[in-house]
Amino acid sequence: MSVTVGALSHLRVLELGQLIAGPFCGQLLGDMGADVIKIEAPGVGDPMRSWGQGKPVWWSVIGRNKRSVTLDLRKPEGREVLRRLAAEADILIENFRPGTLEKWELAPEALQALNPRLIVVRVSGFGQTGPYAKRAGYGSIGEAMGGMRYLAGEPDRPPSRVGLSIGDALAATFACLGALTALESRHRSGRGQVVDSAIYEAVLAMMESTVPEYTEAGVIRERTGAILPKIAPSNVYPTADGEMVLIGANQDSVFARLAEAMGEPELASDPRYASHGARGNHQGELDARIAEWTHGFSADALLVHCEAHGVPAGRIYRVPDMLKDPQFQARQSIVPVADETYAALQMQNVFPRLSQTPGRIRWPGPALGAHTDEVLEAHGFDAAARAALRAGGVI
Repeated sequence: MSVTVGALSHLRVLELGQLIAGPFCGQLLGDMGADVIKIEAPGVGDPMRSWGQGKPVWWSVIGRNKRSVTLDLRKPEGREVLRRLAAEADILIENFRPGTLEKWELAPEALQALNPRLIVVRVSGFGQTGPYAKRAGYGSIGEAMGGMRYLAGEPDRPPSRVGLSIGDALAATFACLGALTALESRHRSGRGQVVDSAIYEAVLAMMESTVPEYTEAGVIRERTGAILPKIAPSNVYPTADGEMVLIGANQDSVFARLAEAMGEPELASDPRYASHGARGNHQGELDARIAEWTHGFSADALLVHCEAHGVPAGRIYRVPDMLKDPQFQARQSIVPVADETYAALQMQNVFPRLSQTPGRIRWPGPALGAHTDEVLEAHGFDAAARAALRAGGVI
């Protein structure tokens, strides 16, 4: 039977930095139960607090399950407070420009001298070493230099982008993976280590076989729009009511089912389409043939027909489509969360799902400094000490 305590509820995480690449790593750990203490500049906070189209709601998602503590790390007194917090932490996440922690005398080795079990997760554009290490490196730059941007978009236009911060999210996800791997290592060694997650390398890790395709065959993948070259059929096809449905049937057995659904079972044995390679070589003509067939159906009818034949197919969703979809509803993929401003703020749930120790959204992104007093008190700062820090602009 499932319990309500998250798998990482025994861990304390300090999250330094701002925007997406570091904080999304903190969100992932917090979603699984970790006590994430978000360190923010007094009176300013993370810029994510003001981000979001229409209304500034992004902070409610990326700041969820975190406790907000204000602390000015540019002041010696603030850095001393941070040292005391780090002495009792399991993981520290930062995504400052490399060298910033060292400038503040908060380098990993200095913090680990106080707490040898501390795992320091460092997320940056180009990593902590190499000639580009100290360059400013946003996610978009990592996407470009990691190879993803070159492949995004239509072949007759300049490279495009996905309308999301993919580079940042990938670097954060790899940082989370690194933190959990370092925790497993700590079980044996008793010591923490540094996790170095670079945005461009996180993107590069997603680039499939593009590197050896070039080094061994001289092939450079190009922009191909809605398709992947030589992977057929897998495309977006038109319907009679003007909608578009994506069908993926590039595996031999699945293509045979598609051919049956099209009323042309002989296509599965046609030499032009009988194998993965053959379909790839005739991709254009095969897509045209399927598009002519799909155009005779409404989108609803096409989806029902494909499902009946075991052919993967689906609409291209926007948020309104997700909210009304019975699969999303049955699994509570999107859930309402009570918020200070919004009675029921809709946001994506916690993924992946664990059967025994599932993660959950305990609260949305909190107000700036909402937990400063309770966290500092728990670390030995009495009321007088906190008042002095507040008077000095440290918290």
